[in-house]
Formats: sequence, C-alpha cells, structure tokens
Amino acid sequence: MMAASDRSDLARHALERVCSGSDASAAVGVYSPDFHDHVNAREYHGHDGIRESLGLYQLVFSDDDLRIRVEEQVSEGERVASRWVAEGHNHGRPIRIWGIVISRIENGEIVEDWAASDNLHLIRQLGPWRLLLLGLAWVRARTAYRALPTSPKQR
Repeated sequence: MMAASDRSDLARHALERVCSGSDASAAVGVYSPDFHDHVNAREYHGHDGIRESLGLYQLVFSDDDLRIRVEEQVSEGERVASRWVAEGHNHGRPIRIWGIVISRIENGEIVEDWAASDNLHLIRQLGPWRLLLLGLAWVRARTAYRALPTSPKQR
C-alpha cells in the first residue's frame, strides 16, 4: 500500500502535469487503463476518456496556457481530496476556475475520480459569444473524435 504522501503526490502530479497538458499519453502510469472519471454531469472511461476530457479543457483554455495548481489536499485510506485552481486564457480573455476532485488510488494508479468545478463562474467569464463559439467547437471536436476508428462509439 502506498504511503499517504505518495498518494497525495500522485494526485497532485495528475492535476498539475497531466490535466494541465494536452498529451493524453502522459496519463499512462498515472491513471489506470480502467480509469472511471465522474466530472460534474459527465463520465469518461479509460485513457480514451482522458483524451476526450483533456480536449475539452484545451477548448476552454484555447490559448494553450492552462495551468492547474493544487491548493490543498487531504488523504485518507485509498482516497485523496484535492482542491485546485485552473488558470489560463480563452482567445485572450483570462479564465480562472476552481474545483475539487476526490481520487481513488489502487496499485499506484488513479482508478476513479469524482470531480466538481465552478462552471457557472466559467460561463460568466466566457460571456455569451465565447460560450456559443466554445459549444460549436466542442460539437465539432466530439464529432471528429467519434469518427476516429479507435474511439468508443457509445457515449
């Protein structure tokens, strides 16, 4: 069994290094291949789900400057709760959101996350036109993702 500090370090690394980037291959060895992610009202599965989730963050933070910083962590048993702040820009407009994720860790990898973030504040920061453009970009990206031969078709 991992020490509490090792579990906290893994959860911090996942947020600050993997989720801040756009390279889904960085998830290998950090997230289990059977990873299950519950984010607000959405669910993602496995490394393909991580790729899709990272893509959504890259759409929101479109200037490729997303930085996630863990502010506080609490660890108990196989779970680590992390309070985080994400900052970056969307077409020059500064964006800052906060969230909380509870990560369950088994065998040195994250197998499940339960996350919630302040999406209402995000919507206010984006404004109506950027929100509309973001929605259109998300639909296009999702359609392209589903057209890939290796993507799961049912979501």
